[in-house]
Amino acid sequence: MNAGIVLIFVLFLAGITAAVIYGVRAARKRREELAALAVRLGLNFNPDEDYGLADRFEFLNQLAQGDHRYAFNVLSGTSGQNEVLAFDYHFETHSTDSKGRRSTQHRYFSFFILLLPDGFPELRITREGLLSKIAQAFGYADIDFESAEFSRAFCVRSKDRKFAYDVCNARMIEYLLANRDLSIEIESQALALAFNSRLSVEQFESNLQRLLEIRSRLPNYLFAQNA
Repeated sequence: MNAGIVLIFVLFLAGITAAVIYGVRAARKRREELAALAVRLGLNFNPDEDYGLADRFEFLNQLAQGDHRYAFNVLSGTSGQNEVLAFDYHFETHSTDSKGRRSTQHRYFSFFILLLPDGFPELRITREGLLSKIAQAFGYADIDFESAEFSRAFCVRSKDRKFAYDVCNARMIEYLLANRDLSIEIESQALALAFNSRLSVEQFESNLQRLLEIRSRLPNYLFAQNA
């Protein structure tokens, strides 16, 4: 075998080994930092793969994607008198190339859930973008609000328009306009914040606080009328 080819092969293997070692160390460091965060916040921490949690909340759109779904690095417990969950999430998608070869893509993101005392209809508040505009063109209309700025920034969808208006009250609109990266889903007893990537440990803490802030802006009469 040509010495140059051997050298390239050795360097390739060395690169793969280095990447694997780096990935293992980074994952361990993340677990340790999230465990420390859980202790500081008075929450429980479980680094293991949790398929039951994925099944429990599979009605949430973001958690219903792909195959082999599971949560891990789960923080759980009570914060601000609310039961909360914050975790990393994994799912798989598959594709086939022109030669019929099937490949698997592993997807990861972070997710936050606050459990509500009552069950509610589905409501999604997402950032307005190209896909939502295309959906509107095909008849999937979102709900407009008096705030033109809010309607331009966010796509709000729910079969219960009154509930959407109750949730997107003036205080909530003000908060969301100041936090335009948020995507919110409410369904059944779950109030959830969804992200498209794994967040840093610092972002875990700040988004738990944002989750509690969103809960505080839900009007009390929503829960009184469901009592």
